Amino acid sequence: MSNSLSDNRIDGRPPRVVQWATGNIGTRALRGVIEHPDLELAGVYVYSDDKDGRDAGELCGLDPVGVAATRDIDRLVDLGADCVLYMARALDVDEICRILLSGTNIVTTRGEFHHPASMDPELRERVEAACKLGGASIHSTGSSPGFITEAIPMVLSSIQRRLDFLAIDEFADLSQRATPEILFDIMGFGREPGDFAAWRVAHVRDSFAPSLHTLADGLGLGLDSIEARGEVATTPVDLQIAAGIVPAGTVAAQRITIIGIRDDKPLLQFRANWYCSTDIDADWELGTTGWHISVDGDAPLEVDLIFPVPLERMSEMAPSYTANRAVNAIALVVAAPPGICTTLDLPQVIAALG
Repeated sequence: MSNSLSDNRIDGRPPRVVQWATGNIGTRALRGVIEHPDLELAGVYVYSDDKDGRDAGELCGLDPVGVAATRDIDRLVDLGADCVLYMARALDVDEICRILLSGTNIVTTRGEFHHPASMDPELRERVEAACKLGGASIHSTGSSPGFITEAIPMVLSSIQRRLDFLAIDEFADLSQRATPEILFDIMGFGREPGDFAAWRVAHVRDSFAPSLHTLADGLGLGLDSIEARGEVATTPVDLQIAAGIVPAGTVAAQRITIIGIRDDKPLLQFRANWYCSTDIDADWELGTTGWHISVDGDAPLEVDLIFPVPLERMSEMAPSYTANRAVNAIALVVAAPPGICTTLDLPQVIAALG
């Protein structure tokens, strides 16, 4: 089966796409759809009144394209588009099911659909029923989880005949991210170490565990359980970052580790190393923003994937890493049988760049 978008045209035309939400990731995806030679933008859903009615091109820094954004869900569902790029900040199951029931496929950067078997049973049942009745598919992807926890490990394991342990370290220097609500309110930087809530570890576990399960299933090495733990480190001085002040003695770095266990031994691991400074009260090796993958098997590997972007430009560039993979997966999901499609159900995602 060919993976080229141009080979997946529908009745001789490119897939018609609706961009759902225009935050940081959604805006980059919108631009990707508009500029893609083998995709056609059909509509844009926005959540705020100030974006309602504005031209899609204007919303992502391009010339007008003649497609106006709307808050009218009925209007977009009635378009009969081939795919929705669903990039809402929170999952709305009623929205998801309504789109699928209309016969429109979904590619989403939300992480709820990486591994159907570990989904909330009620959510899975509702979504699978909508897929069946509408004849549509839904697929979760992105950079992390997705690209780094599924696509890359599967390629690296293709030269193994024995896998003892595979570990992924993600490094992110957040000192130049001007998003105080994310860094302080959601991620917990600038808080007292004792206030680093268990819900934060649970959130990261729930985000990455399904992806590790999918990887393990693909390798024929299903996991018995998932373990998670979190650690923090503090700054010895008041720390000025783009998002504000991290007071001395509060959290300036965090490591959250998700471990997939098989036969009472760690088999797969994802560790998030997120930090606002390397001057901390812990002896951690904090690498340059990017990923390090370590493969212990009969063909051992150590692989670094570094983002060669100055920190002051990282906020500008980072959305591409997540949005582009979703855009590149559209035609494959449109061509897939109805249901919740994982990475294992689709051909390899290859970008059509010509």
